Amino acid sequence: MVKYYEMTQPYVQQLLKGVVEPLLLFIINELPAHGYQIAKELDKRSQGYFEFRGSTIYSALRRLEHEGLVLSTWQQVTQKQKRRCYELTEKGRQILAERLSEWQQFYNATSKVVSY
Repeated sequence: MVKYYEMTQPYVQQLLKGVVEPLLLFIINELPAHGYQIAKELDKRSQGYFEFRGSTIYSALRRLEHEGLVLSTWQQVTQKQKRRCYELTEKGRQILAERLSEWQQFYNATSKVVSY
């Protein structure tokens, strides 16, 4: 017998593809940080729902940097260890504002449909 969550997994994966980058922008806007810290913050705030693999996070961060939405700098953590830390650019803040507005409209429309 196929379990329910196994049937819905591809659907959830498709939904997640559209939210990874806006979620990263939101977290970085509030908390400029390194990739691992960003991933942990997403996991914590979503109570474990958004538990992305490191490869997903770092690929998305590279895309955001390539698009000019985030800027990364190397910061010395210990004498031998550096971490790449990310912060939003002005363009990133503008795109984040647009995405949040779009999400609010999407949420409102969806809520109207399901509560009709």
